[in-house]
Amino acid sequence: MRARLRQILKFIITKVMAPFVRLVHGELSAFWKSQKPKFTRTYWQQKAAEWRQGKGRFLLRTFLKLSLVGVLLLTIFYFAVYSGFLGGMPSTKELKSVRNNTASEVYSADGVLLGRYYIQDRTNVKYANIAPAAIEALIATEDARFYEHSGVDARSLARVFIKTLLLQNESSGGGSTLSQQLAKNLYPRRKYGFWDMPVNKLREMIIARKLESIYSKEELLELYLNTVPMGGNLYGIERSSRRFFSTSADSLKVEEAAVLIGMLKATTTYNPRLDPERSKVRRNVVLGQMAKYNYLTSAQADSLKQLPLKLKYNVTSHNDGIAPYFREHLRKELEVWAAGKRKPNGEPYNLYKDGLKIYTTIDAGMQRHAEASVRRHMTQLQKQFDAHWRGRNPWGRNSDVIQVAMQRSDRYRKMKEAGKSEADIQEAFRQPVPMQVYAWGGNSRKDMSPLDSLAYYSRFLNTGLFSVEPHSGYVRAWVGGINHHVFKYDHVKAKRQVGSTFKPIVYAAALEQGLKPCDYFPNERTTYPEYDNWSPRNANEQYGGEYSMKGALAHSVNTISAQLIMKAGVGRTVAMAHRLGIESKLPEVPSLALGTADLSLMEMVTAYATFANRGMQVEPVYITRIEDREGRVLREHRDGEGAKRVISEETAAVMLHLMKGVVEEGSAVRLRSGYGLKMDIAGKTGTSQNHADGWFIGITPQLVTGVWVGGESPEVRFRTLDLGQGARTALPIWGEYIRRVAIDPAYKGYYNSRFEPLPPRLLEALTCDSFRAEPPKENFLERLFDNVGRKAAQSYEEWKENWKERRKQQREERKRRRDN
Repeated sequence: MRARLRQILKFIITKVMAPFVRLVHGELSAFWKSQKPKFTRTYWQQKAAEWRQGKGRFLLRTFLKLSLVGVLLLTIFYFAVYSGFLGGMPSTKELKSVRNNTASEVYSADGVLLGRYYIQDRTNVKYANIAPAAIEALIATEDARFYEHSGVDARSLARVFIKTLLLQNESSGGGSTLSQQLAKNLYPRRKYGFWDMPVNKLREMIIARKLESIYSKEELLELYLNTVPMGGNLYGIERSSRRFFSTSADSLKVEEAAVLIGMLKATTTYNPRLDPERSKVRRNVVLGQMAKYNYLTSAQADSLKQLPLKLKYNVTSHNDGIAPYFREHLRKELEVWAAGKRKPNGEPYNLYKDGLKIYTTIDAGMQRHAEASVRRHMTQLQKQFDAHWRGRNPWGRNSDVIQVAMQRSDRYRKMKEAGKSEADIQEAFRQPVPMQVYAWGGNSRKDMSPLDSLAYYSRFLNTGLFSVEPHSGYVRAWVGGINHHVFKYDHVKAKRQVGSTFKPIVYAAALEQGLKPCDYFPNERTTYPEYDNWSPRNANEQYGGEYSMKGALAHSVNTISAQLIMKAGVGRTVAMAHRLGIESKLPEVPSLALGTADLSLMEMVTAYATFANRGMQVEPVYITRIEDREGRVLREHRDGEGAKRVISEETAAVMLHLMKGVVEEGSAVRLRSGYGLKMDIAGKTGTSQNHADGWFIGITPQLVTGVWVGGESPEVRFRTLDLGQGARTALPIWGEYIRRVAIDPAYKGYYNSRFEPLPPRLLEALTCDSFRAEPPKENFLERLFDNVGRKAAQSYEEWKENWKERRKQQREERKRRRDN
């Protein structure tokens, strides 16, 4: 029905009205231009005679009939647009609840805007938060009679109807009011072929009148300045103020407001960054309009016109700002969450349009300290690495490293999807192209083949840093790499070989099985036939003497870690790891004690946080609350939610004490001397096989922080343990990060923080030497009394049963000998 009606209306207007209008216009033009009548008495007498002859009456009747038909057709046309037959017309209810596509915003725990998710880069602001100069410039330039009309300006309407609608002269100007422009911003124009202009103009006028009846003039201005497109995907006065002048909408100067309002005529033509001279000319036109309508004096306008155009251009992408790796991780999680969460109207939420407010646990100050620490150390480490491999490739002749990197690249994937052959892709990767090349000293432009680019970037060492509060599980800092523009892979979640950082989990399993922290274990290389003659070696190849648990962990003695996993049991050690928060599948082999498993930084920090939290395991938390644009809470985290006891409080306390030894006498002693850290620290360094991965996970009373350093490929590494160990690569980032936090006045109390003191009984059980060179000689009387004491501790029935069993075995043994 609607399609048929459209066809009828189109026929009537195109075949009847338009020719009539053109005919009348042509006749009148010819009459006035060619005949040039003189309005004399004779002229009027002649016209009266013609009228009496009936010609005038015929023309009058014809004109009246056509006018009635025209009015009828215009009425039908109006109601067709009004009712939505020629395109959807928003209802009054819909207009009352009009909403822009608004970016969702991510905030830190201390209220800093971390980033935004959007399709249209827009932030809504209230009328009170818009500089008066912007309002005045807008009215003076776009709609001087804004406060006088009710959505449609009669003077502009006459011009639009005659010149644009009927004569199809688009160059004559639209003459739309601000309310009509707002209607166009809220409900973009549709395609109607020949009738684009009439339908869209009438539609906008109808919507404008409705808007004027619903909203006040101030509310309309607020809506307009929040919806107006400013070029590209930039929308609204607030975001454009921040983009071009690095200020907020309420702080715009008059000349700055004039620049932005001037852009509305043509956002590309008058863009101050693309064409500053043309933008300045347009700015001065706006200032002239403000003076014309008495918003400025002539002297003020002239003075402002002399000012140079000054920009503070500040464009940011999703790769910029603080915590980009965290924001990208959060984006993927929120997309899934929003799709499953329904609005009151039943529609799913849209992360990019619905203006959600996401409040996170990230501490902006700590995040900045973490990123600064990464920059400082990784800059130096990369120089050292480049010098170490000068003239050679770290991967040697193993070309698979570059081939794998090529196959993982976006360029390769897109060419494959386009149907390119492997030979064509290889050839394309060898062709030099202009590209931006990243370096720690600054970016540069070079001609480089994609293959050479992959080789260049494969030489970079990367890092990950993950910092949480152990008691709450709140994530305070998240650094997934050295530069999110170039390296997208998030090393907080990447799984790499953990090395000796796994050993505390083995020790905890041993403690839970009854081993004592002051038991001594021989530092001897042992072969285990039941495990294919596995024979673990110490990294320093030093053997001899005996270590207590504290000394063995502090010096990362592999032989003793192997003994402990044998005594605790491989299965029990794996179960311990899972209880502490490690979700990845673990190989049930004794070499697990030396850290042969591939695990993520997030998993390892979660496990260590359990030791710091008295044996209570808490999953990492990084979202505290999500609100919709109206402030309704859609999701909220409650403190303590999900915490569960997985090891005894005593075991957790003993593990902290053992790991303090790493800082007091082991591989992390430089944290005291090199970084001046005075707080209590426990932790463990780790280095994987061939020193491809360097780790340090450290615990302070308020934070558990893990750092990993390595190449994107395990083939990219230092050649020596001295340079590649975690104490050299990862620990300095940790030390610099904690040092910066400790001296920051915002984190008062961190500098001298202490772990809870151990109870006297437990402290006494931990008082022993870390190492003794020779085991004490066995004393016969001591051994005798020890045996008696142990037997006395047993119940009589238990001793009796054991004695009977021994006697039975002795009798069987004597009988066997006699028979033989």
